[in-house]
Amino acid sequence: MEDFKGTETRLQGRETAHTPAYPESRHVPEAPAEPRPVLSVTDAIAVIVGIVVGAGIFRTPSMVAANTDSSGMFLLAWVLGGVVSLIGALCYAELTTTFPNAGGDYHFLTRAFGRKPAFLFAWARMSVIQTGSIALLAFIIGDYVAQMYSMGELSSVFYAALVVVILTGINLIGISVGAGAQKLLTALEILGVLLVIVAGLFFAPADAAATAPAAAPESGNALGLAMVFVLLTFGGWNEAAYISAELRSGRRGMARAMIVSILLITAIYVLINLSYLNILGMSGISQSDAVAGDLMRLTFGEGGLVLIGVIVALSALTSANATIFTGARTNYALGRDFPVFSFLGKWNPRTSSPVNAFLVQGAIALALIGLGYITRNGFETIVEYTAPVFWFFLLLVGISLFVLRRKEPRRHRPFRVPLYPLTPLIFCCTSAYLLYSSLVYTGLGALVGVAVLLIGALLLLALPTLEKLQAAKKA
Repeated sequence: MEDFKGTETRLQGRETAHTPAYPESRHVPEAPAEPRPVLSVTDAIAVIVGIVVGAGIFRTPSMVAANTDSSGMFLLAWVLGGVVSLIGALCYAELTTTFPNAGGDYHFLTRAFGRKPAFLFAWARMSVIQTGSIALLAFIIGDYVAQMYSMGELSSVFYAALVVVILTGINLIGISVGAGAQKLLTALEILGVLLVIVAGLFFAPADAAATAPAAAPESGNALGLAMVFVLLTFGGWNEAAYISAELRSGRRGMARAMIVSILLITAIYVLINLSYLNILGMSGISQSDAVAGDLMRLTFGEGGLVLIGVIVALSALTSANATIFTGARTNYALGRDFPVFSFLGKWNPRTSSPVNAFLVQGAIALALIGLGYITRNGFETIVEYTAPVFWFFLLLVGISLFVLRRKEPRRHRPFRVPLYPLTPLIFCCTSAYLLYSSLVYTGLGALVGVAVLLIGALLLLALPTLEKLQAAKKA
């Protein structure tokens, strides 16, 4: 347990966030400000749904349809995506209810594998995973807004940067404002998605549906490739782990929030894809570059194209706000446990937020937006940049469930994943397959993301020297 020294959480009643272990003394220093349980189950559901139901559902169905040979298989892929995501959520429900902490995945990896892998994850999340997701969503918003109001060649980049600045500012004001904004944005987003569902199911023109099936896929592993896009569209539910220490309703509330969210998301995805099928048919979906735009154009005319642009931008905005909201909490955990990054581990009790962590996260996201502009292929570059690193660490989190069961068998577990060990084993296999796919099917961006992770590994090797230098300066 030596690797865990200095990061073990002292258990006093219900565990919430990290409390440094001080030597026994008559004069114990005042504990630093840390997260408080101020969020409801509704807040948690809003965060999860807001992250997952994003712009992906307006982009990926055409790729899924192109790799499935019937409407039944097409819909089955989305149901399977919900099942796989629910399995992952059940694994996370055990981890978050047993070890609630503002560090989320970082905390699980620390307890299971020690400080070094956890540091590498925190570095990856700060420099690749979370900031890449923020930049990706900001680019989606920038592209759609630029179509409606262009200011020239740099319009998309300008709007993307503006989104990062504004949403970071909202969350800096405080958790109540950030959570309130998330609930409002999620409500508007779901209303927009429901509009597409209603348009597709109840306003279909008589000659709209294309009943001809899509051409048979060439690859014998077509369903597997379709599931890659489906699971990417379902991605983001694991972000709930980062608010587990701030939930008012206790540990079982987090399990309930995760399960309800996945069921709700699956229902939304199946219904919206039924709408696409009803208007466009398999052939129309597979040949479309903007499936939701084509649906709205056929049901509401050319004005529907503007409407769907607003909906897609709103969906990306909702996900971006939720991603910023949860992302800063890993940076906070990194600064809390590693003195070199101590400036990140400051929690502002007045606003109930990690201010410095928000600022650093925003700065890196802005730098990635600049990278996207330089490559002239912003959206695709950032997708490639984040995917391999994300699935690698999600696989490690799945393995950590096995490790912690063995390492801390007497630990009280308010929620236990059913059908253990089969359920977490399926989760790990799924994550491993997505890691493989993200390396095989992506290009230069993936290599850059892996290179940044390797830089973190080099920094990890230099960490003892850096910490000694910092200690010498203080002395």
